[in-house]
Amino acid sequence: MSIDYESKLSDAVKVVPPSAIRRFFDLANEMKGEVISLSIGEPDFVTPWTIREAGINSLVDGYTHYSPNAGYIDSRRAITQYIERRYGISYRPKDECLITVGGSEGLDLAARALINPGDEVIIVEPCFVAYKATVLFARGIPKIISTKQENNFKLLPEELEDAITDKTKYLILGFPSNPTGAVMSREDLEKIKDVLLRYPDIIVLSDELYCELNYTGSNPVSLACFEEIRNRVIMINGFSKSYAMTGFRVGYVLGPKELIAPMTKIHQYCIMSSPSMSQFALIEAATNGDECIAEMREEYNHRRRVIVNGLKEAGLDCFTPYGAFYAFPSIKGLGMTSQQFCEKFLVEKHVAIVPGNAFGECGEGHVRISYAASMNDIVEAIRRLGEFVKEIKEGKYDA
Repeated sequence: MSIDYESKLSDAVKVVPPSAIRRFFDLANEMKGEVISLSIGEPDFVTPWTIREAGINSLVDGYTHYSPNAGYIDSRRAITQYIERRYGISYRPKDECLITVGGSEGLDLAARALINPGDEVIIVEPCFVAYKATVLFARGIPKIISTKQENNFKLLPEELEDAITDKTKYLILGFPSNPTGAVMSREDLEKIKDVLLRYPDIIVLSDELYCELNYTGSNPVSLACFEEIRNRVIMINGFSKSYAMTGFRVGYVLGPKELIAPMTKIHQYCIMSSPSMSQFALIEAATNGDECIAEMREEYNHRRRVIVNGLKEAGLDCFTPYGAFYAFPSIKGLGMTSQQFCEKFLVEKHVAIVPGNAFGECGEGHVRISYAASMNDIVEAIRRLGEFVKEIKEGKYDA
């Protein structure tokens, strides 16, 4: 007798769709012939040697066992020293820092530690696909703020004020932004802080994963930098993007011990600890990795300028990104949805990019293009894109 597996699934699992990013990545891998993939947000750099060497040496020295649940104290100390050096914020490594399996685990831990059924969480879209999913898995209610290109995809204080209700539990803020590349300056964040001061019960999840990939020339900045609300901010960060360490699966959360402790409790039962080897690698990254970051950032910045200029030459309106490693051009007026555009582009020109609505409904009419790829691939992909846009305008393709 067959089992109706669908009826056994939780409602939360049923309502969350699979990642559209991975869908296009998988489609590209399944296609015959060479495909240029600008779909996945993964650095094309190999992790710097000194960081890899630190991980290797930890294996040679026999660190192949569980670490303490929160992570080795030396690893947590390296993280807090890095944050103090770059942000000017002081955290105690003992009870205000938790090492996680990537930054994504931090999002999940916060949702499960804070949300009760019916709680609302404000999400600023377009945004990383996991924000909404973690809220839904925890039985929360996403309250969406749709940012606009004419406002540089920034969160405006009046938008935040309008979204807050008596059910608001926390706000997720992710800047520099995946997928838009938008950046919030200290002055921008100060206005958000002023709104939050009027609502003392609201927590903030500040996703800082792209903090070092900022092309404005300013140091990383966070709502946690404001002393008045620092005790309400959970900073989520990691080593995947800035240090090209995606495969190490190591991130961290920082915040008041009253919030880190319950997150550690969940981590304790579900994950146990992050990989020991990765924790030794992060010590080297956090302590001596500034020069490596600067070199990669300079190369990304060069690619950023090339891709934005190329998109404009291809006839697409493109907001100028000042952070992360994504461009988010508009395809409005071409007679195709974001999904249709990306599917047709992949089939006809063998280039994989991601539809903007994968990052929220307000992303419709845009596509996300990652420039975490070689310059050769970027130049060739933009050439094909210009060709594709020209053919659309000439009526070669039906929507």
